[in-house]
Amino acid sequence: MAIIQFPKDFLWGAATAAYQIEGAHDKDGRGTSIWDTFSRIPGKVKNGDNGDIACDSYNRYEQDIALLKGLGVGAYRFSAAWPRIFPNGTGEINRAGLDYYHRLVDGLLAKGIEPYCTLYHWDLPQALQDRGGWNNRETIDAFTAYCEPMFKEFGGKIKHWFTINEPWCVSFLSNYIGAHAPGNRDLQLATNVAHHLLVAHGSAVRKFRELGIEGKIGYAPNVTWIEPYSSRQEDIDASRRATGWFVEWFLDPVFKGEYPEFLVEWFAGKGVTVPILEGDMEIITQPLDFVGINYYTGNVGRYQKDEGLLDCENIDEGYEKTDIDWFIYPRGFYKVLTYIHERYGNVPIYITENGACFNDEPVDGRVRDERRIDYLKRHLTQLERAIASGVPVSGYFTWSLMDNFEWAEGYSKRFGLVHVDYNTLKRTPKDSYYWYKHIARTNWFEV
Repeated sequence: MAIIQFPKDFLWGAATAAYQIEGAHDKDGRGTSIWDTFSRIPGKVKNGDNGDIACDSYNRYEQDIALLKGLGVGAYRFSAAWPRIFPNGTGEINRAGLDYYHRLVDGLLAKGIEPYCTLYHWDLPQALQDRGGWNNRETIDAFTAYCEPMFKEFGGKIKHWFTINEPWCVSFLSNYIGAHAPGNRDLQLATNVAHHLLVAHGSAVRKFRELGIEGKIGYAPNVTWIEPYSSRQEDIDASRRATGWFVEWFLDPVFKGEYPEFLVEWFAGKGVTVPILEGDMEIITQPLDFVGINYYTGNVGRYQKDEGLLDCENIDEGYEKTDIDWFIYPRGFYKVLTYIHERYGNVPIYITENGACFNDEPVDGRVRDERRIDYLKRHLTQLERAIASGVPVSGYFTWSLMDNFEWAEGYSKRFGLVHVDYNTLKRTPKDSYYWYKHIARTNWFEV
């Protein structure tokens, strides 16, 4: 057996998102989000599920803080629901929404758990979507106007902020592929949304700096790693496009002040352009204190004409898959982290999401999720390998603390360290909870 040892000051945490766990969709003045709307369209979410109740964490947050305390983590990454703060997206602040997050944050701090807040995890107020959503540049201003009172209200209590979670999902998955709210299928629209998200991110960071808020700020793109099937240039190029759609498209503008030319040219060949206005890139390149990286899966790819948007075909080499049908590709975690470090320099990194869907159920009161433990063990080994190679990773948040509403998959997919019975809302820590608890408290594990 070998020991995988993490740095002494390494931060361990767990993550969730508001719409996936809070419930209380119509309580205390909360407005309607695009996910409330989308989940009510027949056929959009498996089994017609929605987040009306979810895990009921709005009412059970004290139970969930106790689970975090028992887990031994030093931090909790959660998201604030924009419609709880501004029910109509803009206008009058809903004090009850702010009060809820004060209760949550105060409860975390009382237990010695550092709050890490994500300001946007996909629940756009429906009132803004009715006016064009992220395709309308007014939403950039609305986002900044939502962030400002959050910064002022929680400045000094929340010291780590993420502006936007997984902009690829918000733009391309939701507005080109159409799998998530609002469910559009238009590549130009999705490209507009992606750019406006980056401008909104930069605008929020600039506001944070202007206000002189104590703390640090970054954002959290999701990435993948597609390894070329062969040394043929066409396979190398196809895999670079497939990886770059996640990595370079959302990190080059932030850290280099420009979009990747190889993808700009590819999109132009499909009649799509980036709607850059004067001053946009200056806003997007606001200096960050860190970047969050979400990684779940990767694969091997090769060139195949007309295979998807990027002419890149995934090759199934027999890798295991999780119960959401994603390839288990730990090596890609190391590869993409070292690539990000090489391309963008010594920006501090937090792993803001990494985890696996396995639908194990309780047997005699115990959830034996050995496959999740194996997934985490293999990925954390690759993470430590990246750290040993010089990648400045400061902390790791596993996804997720508990089973929850898994977007278009409804309640059919379980990612949590804690099992949730959606009929009774009973929480049952899984075997992976106790395995992760050991790491959070000792900083090492055996392989």
